[in-house]
Amino acid sequence: MIRLLEGNKVALVTGGSSGIGRASALAFAREGAKVIIADVDVKGGEETVQMIKKAGSAAIFVRTDVSKVGEVEAMINKSVETYGRLDFAHNNAGIWDPVKSTVDYTEEDWDRSISINLKGVWLCMKYEIPQMLLQGGGAIANTASAAGLVGMEKRPGYTASKHGVLGLTKTAALEYAKFRIRINAICPGVIRTPMVERTIQRMPGSEVEFIAWEPIGRLGTPEEVAEAMVWLCSDAASFVIGHALVVDGGAVSR
Repeated sequence: MIRLLEGNKVALVTGGSSGIGRASALAFAREGAKVIIADVDVKGGEETVQMIKKAGSAAIFVRTDVSKVGEVEAMINKSVETYGRLDFAHNNAGIWDPVKSTVDYTEEDWDRSISINLKGVWLCMKYEIPQMLLQGGGAIANTASAAGLVGMEKRPGYTASKHGVLGLTKTAALEYAKFRIRINAICPGVIRTPMVERTIQRMPGSEVEFIAWEPIGRLGTPEEVAEAMVWLCSDAASFVIGHALVVDGGAVSR
């Protein structure tokens, strides 16, 4: 097997307790990286760690709310304390918001979406980048969404936050490219994650609507997003900076 990631590398994945984050952590481990999984879901995070260890790789879990500055700083400190460095980061933690129109959306809904989906990505980069500067480089992939490229009805906070992730990604990418830190974003379509499965169970008929939105005729898998993310972080993407890589089955090409 040809590895995309060379050498003794360390990768951080937020939102690594399930779905895309878990698939991302497993993909990093498969490529030989030591992995830090961060999430508010302790049980799921520990399960991801055990999956990685059973596969013969090293991993730790750090309980982290990415919207809290102190917890993000502690997460990075623990990562470096444990493994001595940080080469890759997949800033993936995020939530879906309630299905409400822009008018019916509440201030509480808005603050929660922006705090986790957008502020969380900013806080992670705020503490990841200085460590990468000390080491002379690194790679960061931020999870945005196809909803960061097009509008999504009745998801105002989610859509705004994911558009914000793309703007933040481009800004940071421009600032740190000359320091050999590559920063990009990934824009998944509707992926069959536990979060999406909960929506399908709660809203009868939504699965049919989700599939109809995807020209490929099915939902994506977390593993498909993870493979794209690992490529973005690898030297195979060494000239890719500030890019929004769409993994959406063709949805935003309509």
